[in-house]
Amino acid sequence: MGAIERNPKDSMKSTWRHKDWSTWSHQEKMMDVLRAHPTDIKREVPVHAKTDSMPYVPHSQAHKWVLIHAFWPIIAQELFTRATGYRVHIAAAAVLYMIAFKANAIHEISLLRELGHQYGHLDGDKHERDQVPDHATTSVWRSLELTGALRPLMCIALTYNKSALPSASMPWLWLPLEIGLYGIILDFFFYWYHRCMHESDTLWQFHRTHHLTKHPNPLLSLYADGVQEAFDIVGIPVLTWGAMRLMGLPMGFFDWWVCHEYVVFTELWGHSGLRVWNTPATTATPFLQFFDAELITEDHDLHHRQGWKSSHSYGKQTRLWDRIFGTTTKRIEMSADNIDWNAPVALRMFW
Repeated sequence: MGAIERNPKDSMKSTWRHKDWSTWSHQEKMMDVLRAHPTDIKREVPVHAKTDSMPYVPHSQAHKWVLIHAFWPIIAQELFTRATGYRVHIAAAAVLYMIAFKANAIHEISLLRELGHQYGHLDGDKHERDQVPDHATTSVWRSLELTGALRPLMCIALTYNKSALPSASMPWLWLPLEIGLYGIILDFFFYWYHRCMHESDTLWQFHRTHHLTKHPNPLLSLYADGVQEAFDIVGIPVLTWGAMRLMGLPMGFFDWWVCHEYVVFTELWGHSGLRVWNTPATTATPFLQFFDAELITEDHDLHHRQGWKSSHSYGKQTRLWDRIFGTTTKRIEMSADNIDWNAPVALRMFW
């Protein structure tokens, strides 16, 4: 009986960065120019034993990073309108927020790369982080472009009102509650959609590509089949927005945009495998801490590393639904006694 041939598209082999730059595709050159790689192949990444202590990111640092990146396009829009008297047309708003979404995501990927070279990665004593595979550079880059376009366009199509000034239409008193609830409610929908993708033979075919990486990096959060991308990019956020509107929360364009930026920050960080203790920035932290339901980077990293079709740790913003439905798993490196609480990490806020 002959050996079973493996589908070439299942390979995580990544050699293209070692080839001559002139042979690279446009997408590969863009990844390089924008420093979107998880590591620099010319630099060392520190390797730690699993029992070595690690630093942590204070919640205030994470909130500061997200809010700066969420509010710069809002402030730019406010200043433009006040300076010129013109309201920002829906088409111009689409361009502004698509640029902002992509710029913020690329900046975070660059930040995570630098932190990786400084602090190393989880399971680094066994395996380095996976790179973008040779056969998927074009599809991964196109997914980044698609995500950066569709999420802002979705928000604009459903909620944008060009006659409203950002400062006047932002529900400032509701915003902290919206930020906290958005992550929890989105994670409920995501938990069940994600778990069903694992437990259903029919749905698994749309999710298995994403699980070919056992040591993901932020760009590989976009390494997925089209059906999964559609739910991740549009389906789950729209369900969450609709649920919060039904609850009577404002969820206009500007507050929804801020909620999105909190979610994206966690999505990218959660796929980084960065060996720095960090929980998602959210205003729901006291509530989640009370129920020991804060997500940390290692939860999703173990979901990839230990899981395949049968898995655990399905949440992507919190650990709440995993705790309620009994699908948590034991953490290895990010246990409480492994954190050096005297070693806070300061995040680079600007380029």
